[in-house]
Amino acid sequence: MSRRSAIVTLTITLVVVYGSLILTQATGTTPRLGLDLQGGFAVVLNAPEGTDPEVIEQAAEIMRRRIEALGNVQEPEIAVLGDSSIEVQLPGVTNRDRALAAVGTTGSLEFRPVRDISPIPGVSPLFFQLPPEDPTTTTTTTVPSGSTTTAAPGGTTTTAGTTTTTSAGTTTTSAGGTTTTVDPTAHIVLPDGVTWCDEVEQAGCVDRATGLTPDPDPLLDAFLVSEPEDGGIVYHVAPARVLGSDLTGATAQFSQTGTGLGEWVVVLEFNAGGSVKFTEVTKELAAFPIGDPRRQFAIALDGIVQSAPQIASSVDPNVGIPGDSAVITLGSSPNQQEEASNLSVVLRYGSLPVAFEQATVQSVSATLGSDSLDAGLIAGLIGIILVAAAMLLYYRALGLVNVIGLTVFGSLVLVVFSLLGELRGVTLTLAGVAGLIVAVGITSDSYIVYFERIKEEVQRGRSLRGAIDHAFSRALRTILTADFASFVGAVLLFFLAIGSVKGFALALLVATVCDVLVVIFFTRPAVALLAYSKSLGEGGRMSIRGAVGMPAEEVGGA
Repeated sequence: MSRRSAIVTLTITLVVVYGSLILTQATGTTPRLGLDLQGGFAVVLNAPEGTDPEVIEQAAEIMRRRIEALGNVQEPEIAVLGDSSIEVQLPGVTNRDRALAAVGTTGSLEFRPVRDISPIPGVSPLFFQLPPEDPTTTTTTTVPSGSTTTAAPGGTTTTAGTTTTTSAGTTTTSAGGTTTTVDPTAHIVLPDGVTWCDEVEQAGCVDRATGLTPDPDPLLDAFLVSEPEDGGIVYHVAPARVLGSDLTGATAQFSQTGTGLGEWVVVLEFNAGGSVKFTEVTKELAAFPIGDPRRQFAIALDGIVQSAPQIASSVDPNVGIPGDSAVITLGSSPNQQEEASNLSVVLRYGSLPVAFEQATVQSVSATLGSDSLDAGLIAGLIGIILVAAAMLLYYRALGLVNVIGLTVFGSLVLVVFSLLGELRGVTLTLAGVAGLIVAVGITSDSYIVYFERIKEEVQRGRSLRGAIDHAFSRALRTILTADFASFVGAVLLFFLAIGSVKGFALALLVATVCDVLVVIFFTRPAVALLAYSKSLGEGGRMSIRGAVGMPAEEVGGA
């Protein structure tokens, strides 16, 4: 290789590699880190035994769309495990509950007319029913002055001296005194077909303690809450009139015309059957006056009310809302865009083809992820330092080429992973870091093969420059053969393995390709250019000549 060709090739290579690295770093394009490096959580979902594999694949795709629609989850990794399980990894997730709901909900989406709403959040409307007769007194218990008395919702409590009177069911306890218990649900009349859960365990029953329906039956009335963990509004809802299967689409839009002008709205689209059902139910709801809760319909997903819009005042009760689409406005919500987006996600992807059970949920804290990344980087740095030291001691000036070559190799790999993360959403996991550390050894092997070939050619009597060119031709075949074996192994691992092994395989695949590029476009011109140097080529002990020795003729004649 001529000096000019070596300079041009080497200059272009260094400018492209280091320039790309500077450009990606300056634009904030860095590798996306996986769950084990930045924290997050993973959940394994099990489907019932005997579920069709095609149904599992369909469910996994629906989960992927749900997560992607959330917008703030970096590259979820969703993989089918075995015959009936799905593993979902959500690195860097900021809203765990929201994401868990997106992957874990079975998607029983129902549109139910509202019959009543609780006046107090978190309390079922059932507990506001008064006894049919003599609602003033059911129990009288004498307690010491200063004792505590509690009353069930809807009841009244008065205290005068040492006498407490309660209504609508009360439990009162005094130290050393009398305890009287009255069933607080004795006077409550349940809707037709609905029973208390401790009487008959069946779908649609009502829990005595909460007054809620834990397992709603779409054919029966139900008592559903909007935010179960925060004491949300409890709705008494009628049987479902429209189901998720009647819906064909839902999109969040900023309305510039018509209903909800200047606001974020959710546009619903129904199939033919759903359109008819929706028109009929909106006719019935529109018959109630504005402000009446019975003018609302509740949108419930897995028994949780997601939204309860009211029929607009412009809707004619004789006509309802005709056509195959409808618009839901978000009212005075302070964050209409997010609420519209969330609701549209629920409506669009509300139905999974099978019910899943959460088998395990594994959380990885951001601190643990950061520690794992630091440990990986330290291990890699120590490995590179040891390799560089050994190469410098044994190959001297050629070892310097190896040290610079490792920085070129590392920069190229970093750029590739940054671009893959930005363009394809590829994440770098701890297993991937391990793959890159292994690749440092593979790259060093390539240098060793080339340098040993140079020594062989020199020992055969070739000049140093001639030996460098001949050695590269022979070494390249060996390097390509070795890298091809690594390449094939990495490809097979990537397509056959799952989980973190895929990350290892991808890192090994990228590193193998980068190794070949570095050998051709950096190592060869760098060594050739070094040979043209008087001090580092044919110079003293630290030169190439010092490392490879003298030609055999000269050694024999000495």
